[in-house]
Amino acid sequence: MLTTTAAQLSNYSRSSKPIRSSAIPEGPFGVVGAAMRFARNTEIFGEDEEAEYLYKVVSGAVRTYRMLDDGRRQVVAFYLPGDMFGVEAANVHQCSAEAIAESQVLVVKRANVMARAERERDLSHQLWMLTVRELQRVQQHSLVFIKSAEERVAGFLLEMAGRCSENGAIELPMSRQDIADYLGLTIETVSRTFTQFVQSGAISLETSRRIQFCNRAALRQLDA
Repeated sequence: MLTTTAAQLSNYSRSSKPIRSSAIPEGPFGVVGAAMRFARNTEIFGEDEEAEYLYKVVSGAVRTYRMLDDGRRQVVAFYLPGDMFGVEAANVHQCSAEAIAESQVLVVKRANVMARAERERDLSHQLWMLTVRELQRVQQHSLVFIKSAEERVAGFLLEMAGRCSENGAIELPMSRQDIADYLGLTIETVSRTFTQFVQSGAISLETSRRIQFCNRAALRQLDA
């Protein structure tokens, strides 16, 4: 089996250096990867940097984003445990990636995975499907911006419920500002919409980030 060890990834470094732990055998596509720990808000890779690696979230959460010409931040995606990111059609990253909270990420050399995919049809198919899913995610997210604020927030909560729901509740790793930058809203609008959903009985807030679903049907109606 083709492997990528921590020694092979020794040239991986950021301005705020991650903590490297021991290699973990179950990396992306079954390739052994180096486990890196990133502190909250630490950059994992930057926009326009060479896309040398593929990444898989083990714990924590990651956001990808772009900085717009007017200085605003546009959050492109959130990645949770089990998700892969850093997949690019070109040889450079189209956005930056940061750890939302303290996170452990498996890192593997992209060139090694691609070389193995040339020999293994199953791996080649997995890469293709991952690329298709990323394209579908981008296309789906682009539809968000023609919706009302209530529709955007309802759709976001249902999306998160499908990815990290626990006993009818979700613990959001991201801040309200992250959500606002993802949905193309202001933080005030996001907070106001959360309050509206609480008052209507659709959700309850156990903490600022822990949300209990009380009436998913109402949210689904908004997201229809």
